[in-house]
Amino acid sequence: MGDRFVVGLREADRTLAGGKGAALADLMHLDGITVPDGFCVTTHAFELIMAQVPDELLDRLASPDTRGAISAQVRQTIEGIAVPEHVEAAITQALRGEDVAYAVRSSATAEDLPTASFAGQQDSYLNVVGAAAIIEHVRRCWASLFTERAVAYRVRNGFDHRRVRMAVVVQEMVVPQAAGVLFTADPVSGNRTVSAIEVVEGLGEALVSGLVQPDAVKVRGDRIAEGGTDKLTPAQVLRLAGIGRIIEAHFGRPQDIEWCLADDDFAIVQSRPITTLFPIPQASDDAPRIYLSTGHQQMMTDAMRPLGLSVWRHTAMATFAEAGGRLFVDATARLTAAPARAALLAMMEKSDPLMTDALRTVLESDDFVPVTASPPHQAPPVVRTIDDDPVIVTDLIRSSQQSIEALKRNIRTKKGPALFDFLVEAFAEHKRVLTNPLSMQAIMAGMEATWWLNDHLLEWLGEPNAADTLTLSAPGNVTSQMGLALLDVADVVREDPAAVAALRDGKYDQLPKAARDAIEGWLERYGMRCAGEIDITRPRWSEQPSTIVPLILDNVRAFEPGAAARRLQQGQQKAEDKEREVLARLRELPDGTDKAAQTKRMIDRVRTFIGYREYPKYDIISRYLVYKTALLAEADRLVAAGVLRTREDIFWLTFPELHEVARTGRVDEQLIQRREEEFRWFETLTPPRVLTSQGEGLSGSYRCDDLPDGALAGTAVSAGIVEGRARIVLDLARAELEPGDILVTAYTDPSWSPLFVAIAGLVTEVGGLMTHGSVIAREYGLPAVVGVQGATRRIRDGQRIRLHATAGYVEILPPG
Repeated sequence: MGDRFVVGLREADRTLAGGKGAALADLMHLDGITVPDGFCVTTHAFELIMAQVPDELLDRLASPDTRGAISAQVRQTIEGIAVPEHVEAAITQALRGEDVAYAVRSSATAEDLPTASFAGQQDSYLNVVGAAAIIEHVRRCWASLFTERAVAYRVRNGFDHRRVRMAVVVQEMVVPQAAGVLFTADPVSGNRTVSAIEVVEGLGEALVSGLVQPDAVKVRGDRIAEGGTDKLTPAQVLRLAGIGRIIEAHFGRPQDIEWCLADDDFAIVQSRPITTLFPIPQASDDAPRIYLSTGHQQMMTDAMRPLGLSVWRHTAMATFAEAGGRLFVDATARLTAAPARAALLAMMEKSDPLMTDALRTVLESDDFVPVTASPPHQAPPVVRTIDDDPVIVTDLIRSSQQSIEALKRNIRTKKGPALFDFLVEAFAEHKRVLTNPLSMQAIMAGMEATWWLNDHLLEWLGEPNAADTLTLSAPGNVTSQMGLALLDVADVVREDPAAVAALRDGKYDQLPKAARDAIEGWLERYGMRCAGEIDITRPRWSEQPSTIVPLILDNVRAFEPGAAARRLQQGQQKAEDKEREVLARLRELPDGTDKAAQTKRMIDRVRTFIGYREYPKYDIISRYLVYKTALLAEADRLVAAGVLRTREDIFWLTFPELHEVARTGRVDEQLIQRREEEFRWFETLTPPRVLTSQGEGLSGSYRCDDLPDGALAGTAVSAGIVEGRARIVLDLARAELEPGDILVTAYTDPSWSPLFVAIAGLVTEVGGLMTHGSVIAREYGLPAVVGVQGATRRIRDGQRIRLHATAGYVEILPPG
């Protein structure tokens, strides 16, 4: 086998033998691991075949509408190409005999990667006997690179069809008593300390094909923790789990392993990474830890690029861990101290009940975080109560704006390494403003007043969620003002049919002056925002003004002139009416005069401070646009100098790495490529609310026994009951909403609030009582239920739903 068309399995590498072949070759060199012998028909042989497939045929795979038909045509073309005689001769020479049975398995260069397994995407064949049959099945394996599911998987994961090569593993068959799959981490919970084994009698193909129900066994440490089987002895189960740990240690990550048992010897026929597991943050030791998802608190659970993660970590108040392109807070220290644990759980219960449930589940397990009697750190200082003085908020906002204007002035002349030195100082100023004690007191004052009103008015009057109405049109909320201001922009555009036509036709450069000035004025105030805005790499509205055009046109169509002022006035009137009603009812109670006086103070307090809850985020995102503009200008200089290929390359570097590139004029292009590939994998992962250092991810559940059949449980954050058409919207720029629709989406950060003016209700998968979308929903009087798990999957677009936003659940109504 001296040619390059066939190589022995032991000598295989990924370039020649693909992922499956390379992994088996690795395992053949490990002590204590048995791998059936065989050989690989290399990617060089495949290239001879593909050279005869027309390029234009492959080009047509890009269209999803014709992908099925074209992929079938590509397969048919490959199977019709004659295998060259010298390749046939090499395969025949490699066989151990004409009567030996072989398994013939596809092995693509892009499969079994740490970030993409391609499991089940290509074909495998068992019990193939004879040279002619083996050559025919090799041809089928080549063709299977272009099954519709394999093509779609590559498109979804960003793999170029032309760059992927197919090798074929030809491996001697084992006739087993039992076979199955071993996962060295629990694929359901993610727990890395648990091995999950599935067992069937005879060949494992029936298991892989889903034809039989396997026995299931879970192993933790040196014991069987769950399940059982009569096809393996307990000793064999533990030995198999031990083999899995050896293989996992060799590859450095959890593995999905196919095995066979013959004559009390376990043979390994495949090992690939488990790519569905959420990664674990790196820690300095092996102590058990509990991490809380930052994304669920910030209402942005998407993966972030390295620069976005890095800038957030440099500018935020807390210390973060990083995993899967997301940020987490290590809460272990607070959870190991009984008083701190109680305080954190109480706070989380108000913020995100699902995260609280997930936390309790972890804490109730027997083998995790111990509880100590006293906190590991000093108790936090007592927060001073502040007066109900609107000037406090005015002064805080003025101070913030002055700081941002100074940042804009001072950054203009900075470039090269000096820019990064300046940004380090700017980040310190950023955190100084963010951690201003008076600012924190103002935020907490509004939140605590909200909780006080809801708790006490429920107790005294049986009035649930009373603060929802009492906070309508609260002053000073920069996020709700943003949505109302866009209604004012629509008023200007509506007056000029030429402006409406220009926006509808995408001809922004042909806008009449009045409409252009109105839009640009709005962008000057709010253009730093965008969906997923905590990631500095996301395009801002000022960078892509076309994003807000559909929102303006929807407002033009759905509203009459002056809608913003009317909505504001109506909200204020409802809040005032509710205040009078509540105070009058309280005065009729025992001690009613005192209760009414307390309530009046809290109403004044909530209306003074609740709007400020949104301002610090506005401050952060305003600064982010300044930072980003300067960093992109630096990127343009690096592109002009030939250091970077494109300005967007900086998004794949951390802030310190980018600083080093500016200093040295050198960049690691392979690092950028690896980060891009890794990010595509991260995008496919769903982050849990709570993640343990053992890899267990939990998202919590509602423990409700009194919901109607089929109802979807959530958290009530803005009271009301409303029926309407559900519109599933995952991309703000593609929202198509009519008045009366109920918006159903994964999460809403402040950038989504302009949609709130037109809809009748809101359902999200992520959120809590005091997250941004909930605050804005209350100020608009918009019924909202958040934290509805799987809402965008369980509710279909266009279905009629009833939103019980006082009780906290959603009903899917029958058609008609």
